[in-house]
Amino acid sequence: MEYSSFSIPKKLTENANAVVKNTSIEITIEDIDEMTVYKREVVTVLNKLGNVDARIAEGYDNDTKIKDLSAIIYDASGKRIKKYKERDFLDVSAVGGGTLYSDSRVKYVNYIPISYPYTVVFESKYKTSSTGFIPWWFPVNGYYVSVENSSYKINNPNKIPWRYKKTNFKGFPIEAKESDTEIFYSIKNQPAYKYENSTVHYREILPKAVVSLNKFSLKGVAGQYTNWKEFGVWMNAKLLRGRTELEPATVAKVKRLVEGVEDPIEKAKIIYKYMQDKTRYISVQVGIGGWEPIAANQVDKVGYGDCKGLTNYTKALLDAVDVTSYYTVVYADEKRDIDKDFSSIQGNHVILNIPNKGNDIWLECTSQTMPFGFLGDFTDDRNVLVITPEGGVIKRTTVYKDEKNLQKTAGEITLKKDGSLTASFKRISEGLQYDDKFGYTGFTEQELYKNYKSKDWSYNNNLEIESVALTNNKDDIIFTEEIKASIKNYATVNNAEYLFRVNVFNRNTYVPKRYRKRKLPLKIYRGYKNEDIFKITLPKGYILGNLPPEKFINTKFGTYKVSITKINDTSFMYNRVLSIKEGVYPKEDYRAYRSFRRSIAKYEGLRIAITKKL
Repeated sequence: MEYSSFSIPKKLTENANAVVKNTSIEITIEDIDEMTVYKREVVTVLNKLGNVDARIAEGYDNDTKIKDLSAIIYDASGKRIKKYKERDFLDVSAVGGGTLYSDSRVKYVNYIPISYPYTVVFESKYKTSSTGFIPWWFPVNGYYVSVENSSYKINNPNKIPWRYKKTNFKGFPIEAKESDTEIFYSIKNQPAYKYENSTVHYREILPKAVVSLNKFSLKGVAGQYTNWKEFGVWMNAKLLRGRTELEPATVAKVKRLVEGVEDPIEKAKIIYKYMQDKTRYISVQVGIGGWEPIAANQVDKVGYGDCKGLTNYTKALLDAVDVTSYYTVVYADEKRDIDKDFSSIQGNHVILNIPNKGNDIWLECTSQTMPFGFLGDFTDDRNVLVITPEGGVIKRTTVYKDEKNLQKTAGEITLKKDGSLTASFKRISEGLQYDDKFGYTGFTEQELYKNYKSKDWSYNNNLEIESVALTNNKDDIIFTEEIKASIKNYATVNNAEYLFRVNVFNRNTYVPKRYRKRKLPLKIYRGYKNEDIFKITLPKGYILGNLPPEKFINTKFGTYKVSITKINDTSFMYNRVLSIKEGVYPKEDYRAYRSFRRSIAKYEGLRIAITKKL
């Protein structure tokens, strides 16, 4: 094969940080508990940003054995400059320092390029007795990577029943062949996608194939399912049953905590606080493929656990006081759904579900500070898998939409003759805006003041925070900041006039990047609403002139309204409302959205001039 980077067609280097020259995955399923995976990856890295697309690593654990491992590095002209055999690979734990114990390990090469482009040829082969997770085919692994040739083949000589799902194949140069003994997909000459501001995650538009066996093995535990209901039955029976037992003394203790309380939700609040006060999060990746939780009595004894262990422990405590709850699998952090139409091993996190007459309550059990029933943007608004004794059920977590993410700021600002100002105001945050701020209670005073000056109001030079009082109302999930501040040299003062920007404490000047030919959809990931009302008092000896008329912009993406109303000759009210709507819009709407944000940004810098009394 030609390893020279000069042989790559020009259309594949355009907008690319790396080019997948020739990648193949061949999987052979010998039995429900025996699978061999062979990978050969040839990737040309064009620049520093492309290094992530040439990963030279393979994972293994107690039931996965690496059989072959090698890597060769070629320079731009195709000359071999480095070869690595398996003994040259570093062998380390596959998880970070926050993990107490794990049998997952990785062998890798930390190659540091001396020049670009360069090409990596990486080959690996491993055998595993776990067939519960078959490697997916994701040939175009993100933005800024092109594909010259990529193939994916699964051999199933014993015709073990399987299911597969193809996503986003339409519109891509993909060849597909499928039978009960073989699946084959390939893609050739796919140019790179260039990322565009405010667009969808690449996973939503790029091709993907997922395969799942109806009968499988996971760490020696056999399983069988064809849908989420059956998957939930298996998981409940094989991974969760018998793991919620607690010592009699612990059961008696938590029953005393809720003595006299009849409402199950009020009981749950008491138990959740007890769990938060008693435990801390530490990753423990042991058990069946990292899926089986540590037994509840063990977590109770040591006071720590991972998301699985802490969620299972909280469920056990709730069981002890007769409150129904269910272990729930979710994709955390990135807003991503469990695929409701295709059952397979999915998810990367676990939370707890409490059914509540159609208004489900969700608990994040790894946080010692999260309010009861609040998820924040870590696991909100996504399909999750709830594991019940009757089977798996797909539900959707709490949605914090648009105006639910509210920030209200109200106060007074006094302007001084020398151009400085003093301010006293209250800022109240709800929904995901609460999520952004409730962590402030863990800051030192110095950290908090620095945060205000360098992040919240970094555009205000000479800002000084005089005092802050924080109130975290975890019952109503409202965060309140009462702030006193001052700013020197805020206004421009001369003999003719006194000029100042009227929006002092919530200036939003974000303008999306301009694209002459937009190619991708517009996506506004989070909606919100900000309301600001300030009484602004002029310096002594100055009076108001004509005030600007009301500004109102109404679009499909949101609204913006500013009104400035005279109170008397020496004071006025500044009232501002900005609402942004979450949503996905066609690429043709991007120009209108950019125009909307540009109009807002321009008005956010509005200045008012006042004059001295004659």
